[in-house]
Amino acid sequence: MSAALPGGRPPVVLQVLPALSVGGAELDCLDIATALSASGYTSLVTSAGGPMSVDLERRHGARHIQWPLLSRSPWAIYRNIDRLCEVIRQEKVDILHVRSRAVAWSGYFAARRMGVPLVTTFHAAYNFSATPGLKQLKKGYNSVMASGDRVIAISDFIRRHIMAEYKIGWSQLRVIPRGIDVSVFDPDRVSAARMVALAENWRLPDDLPIILLPGRLTRLKGHMLLLQALALLKRPVLCLLVGSDAGRAAYRQETEALARRLGVDNRLHIVGNCRDMAAAYKLADVVVSASTDPEGFGRVTAEALAMGRPVVAPNHGAAPEQIISGQTGWLFAPGNAADLADKLELALSLDADSRARLRDRAMAVVREKFTVQQMTGSTLALYRELLAEAAEKRNAGVR
Repeated sequence: MSAALPGGRPPVVLQVLPALSVGGAELDCLDIATALSASGYTSLVTSAGGPMSVDLERRHGARHIQWPLLSRSPWAIYRNIDRLCEVIRQEKVDILHVRSRAVAWSGYFAARRMGVPLVTTFHAAYNFSATPGLKQLKKGYNSVMASGDRVIAISDFIRRHIMAEYKIGWSQLRVIPRGIDVSVFDPDRVSAARMVALAENWRLPDDLPIILLPGRLTRLKGHMLLLQALALLKRPVLCLLVGSDAGRAAYRQETEALARRLGVDNRLHIVGNCRDMAAAYKLADVVVSASTDPEGFGRVTAEALAMGRPVVAPNHGAAPEQIISGQTGWLFAPGNAADLADKLELALSLDADSRARLRDRAMAVVREKFTVQQMTGSTLALYRELLAEAAEKRNAGVR
């Protein structure tokens, strides 16, 4: 289907997010930018910039408009309404797609003022305060994410959260899971040389099973819980924590101190960022997601499954939508170190035939449900719906 509007003008989609740092929302933005450009759309992104902004223009075919969008102050949100209206006017934007709460408030009022369709993506089940008055205030602040003409939930878990907490019609809501690039996360495409180079860089022994927990060093990722589980394991293993501390030196020191107190410091390597995560997954005997809060999707789980690795994850959030417990991985009771240790033991006890069967099932699940092509295809179909509705309104003389 041609993307051109009447008169031959390509539709213009503007994605808005606070910054282009490394994260799930940012990766989704880049994937959609690529798909838009490849499908004949004009792809624009506005943010406060970040390490992905250069990559956005060089590799993903989009144009970046840099503005200071990080502030959550009411004044900054109000000021950005005028800025977004000006971009919509100058660039002839047809669809506005926002990916964060602060920018969503600016986007909501700009879209309504300019008469363009608004798409919001719910990336997480945003927490509420335990204090009743503050809970209502926080819920009101979050509610803008349920106010789009279309609201994208990145998992069925997020869909249930939206339906339970916000007044929203079924016609507004779409479940579009995040997508994994299976041409990158494919065990058959990771050479032995890449694995050897990474193993040598990390100075990995040849004779120990590898437990891998990818994710930035922050308390929410559950590193402390994993260390407690390691202390309960009867077999020798090596645990790799892969991810930057992003300046959280105190948390890293706390993690290392706990490992020493538990007597597992000789089983732990904190290796920092990794530029070849596909090779890292392939080196692992089991991949862990130990997040203490329910994940809206859980990209690590999907990437590891795409690589055919057994995954152990908490039984909350979107993990049960990805893991077939006992077949592609195991779900443990959230926050329960003993249950996590038990599930790690099951994963590490797999024989060669069982591991091969798990590999095939895990890869099949991702290729059936969680590819980047499925995510971008569903999102562009949603854009086409909105463009068709806007054309009907124009033809009927409705702004």
